[in-house]
Parts: sequence; structure tokens; C-alpha cells
Amino acid sequence: MEELHSETQKAEPEPKIIGLTGGIGSGKTTVARFIEEFGFPVYYSDDRAKAIVNESEDLKVRIKALLGDKAYDENGLYDRKFVAEKVFSNKEQLHELNEIIHPAVRIDFEEWLNKQTKYLVFKETALLFELKLNRQCYKSLLVTAEDNIRAKRVMDRDGKTYREVEAVMEKQMPEKDKIKLADCIIHNNTNLEDLKEQTEQIIFSIE
Repeated sequence: MEELHSETQKAEPEPKIIGLTGGIGSGKTTVARFIEEFGFPVYYSDDRAKAIVNESEDLKVRIKALLGDKAYDENGLYDRKFVAEKVFSNKEQLHELNEIIHPAVRIDFEEWLNKQTKYLVFKETALLFELKLNRQCYKSLLVTAEDNIRAKRVMDRDGKTYREVEAVMEKQMPEKDKIKLADCIIHNNTNLEDLKEQTEQIIFSIE
């Protein structure tokens, strides 16, 4: 009887994946920290990608073959500045670089996901809609803000000029297009208290 009982027990339901995204200066990382405060795990795709390009010898070989040895500095670390300048205006190279990095991140995410026990998990990624990763998620959550507010945040944070920030923003999917695709939207135009309150209301309303 004991064996029969164990066989008929229902398996634990798989966690629902919520895609978390936002353009540069939107505040998605701040929202991700709030989500963690509320007890839900967050997979930081962008951070993991930065780590994986340094951890994986296979990726190092393939990235150097694509962009040259200068893609890694004298200490063997991924040179983000060099790579960004190299692919910024070269869509073909950028696509090829993404084809190297994104599958590795996908495998890393699946390994992370298998260890999670909460009913909701969040996958933070800047390119959720661009890579159509939202199709693999239960719902998508967009953090957005007015362009001038986003630009000022990045200028204050990174010491960039308005033109430099604008050039980056122009390369990203327009906010109006992301808003059309998003299931849930957080407007980060005011203060941290309001942002935290919006975050709490949305994530605890997801069924």
C-alpha cells in the first residue's frame, strides 16, 4: 500500500516563469531586488552571461575566433568595452556573438530552474522581447519609465553624456513596442516607495 501511495502522489507543479525586463535606466534591477525581498528567486541573465563568458573555455575559443584575441584582456578576462565597440555597428557580428552566448545562458538557466521550489520564479533579461524569450514565460513583466528620466539615471550612474545614452536607447526596442507585448507593467517615474508598492501588488496578483 505504501508503494501505491507514493506512486499516486502528485508531482510538485513546476514553477511559473515570469520574464522581467526593461530598457537601460528603467530600474529593472531595483525591481528584481524588491522581488527577492518578497521571497521569490530571480535569475539574472545579464549577470550570468557576464560570468559565463569568463568561466567557459569553449566560449572563450569561439568568441576569440569571431572577434579576435582582443576580446579578452591580458588577464584572460572578457573585455566588454572592446567587444561592445566591435559589435555596436555590426549587426551580423552581434547576431553571431549572441548565437554563442545565449544558448549557454539558456542551459545555465535550466540548471538553475531545476533547483527552485517557489511557485513563481523570475528571469531578468534586457532582451526578453527582442529574443522572443517571453514566449517561454508564463507572463512578462516590463519596468518602464519616460525616456528623459531613464537617460538622466544612466548619465548620473555611469557618467555618460546624453548623446551616448541616446545612442544606446536608439539601439533598443522602443518602449511603446515593449508595452504592447508586456503582460504586466511597472511605471518607474516616481520614487522607490511607489516602485516597491507597484512591484508587490503585481507579483502577488499573479495566479
